[in-house]
Amino acid sequence: MPYEPPTHTVERSLRATTGAKVIAGVDEVGRGAWAGPVTVCAAITGLRRAPDGLTDSKLLTVKRRTELAEILRTWVTAYALGHASHDEIDSLGMTAALRLAAVRALDALPVRPDAVILDGKHDYLGAPWQVRTVIKGDRSCVAVAAASVIAKVQRDKMMAELGIDHADFGFADNAGYPSPVHKAALEERGPTPYHRLSWAYLDALPQWRHLKKARSWADGSVPEIEGQLGFDF
Repeated sequence: MPYEPPTHTVERSLRATTGAKVIAGVDEVGRGAWAGPVTVCAAITGLRRAPDGLTDSKLLTVKRRTELAEILRTWVTAYALGHASHDEIDSLGMTAALRLAAVRALDALPVRPDAVILDGKHDYLGAPWQVRTVIKGDRSCVAVAAASVIAKVQRDKMMAELGIDHADFGFADNAGYPSPVHKAALEERGPTPYHRLSWAYLDALPQWRHLKKARSWADGSVPEIEGQLGFDF
């Protein structure tokens, strides 16, 4: 199914209205997973024509996504990845963990962006960054789409490596997200060392519920971004 290719429309608007010259597209992967880190990629692309087939990573086959990520790593002007671990997610909550991963990615770029295009409707980054949020930005904005593909391929690779010693969980296929294989392994074996133990899925596991960590970070000061899933899938 063909998709409209992403453009530089938002980037051009930011340049015109704010004077920003260096603009990074930022996207995350792993928000709704039960295990593993949340990963954020920051990509700077300039205004060059995007590689053919670039779109939201979720719309691409594994083969095409992997091929495209290899192209993008040398095509982009610069990119960097940031991660927040499962332990940091449990300790901080997803909103703060996303910000931590995003700041790590942005700080790792060789140049500090003047502005950031952030996928979605929630600005989890905030000051001092100048942020423009774009719903479905991973489909419509070149830099965000590039970040989406690079982040997805990198995190999938990380999860496959983490799953080598936990083959029953199927991390190489589900990347730590809910799946029947993942659910069955949890019910039988309980969480691995890489699972998020503050997540709601543990409520449906009576024999492992004692492992659940209290959400001490949920003080109501910052609305939590949706993403936790139980066993209803």
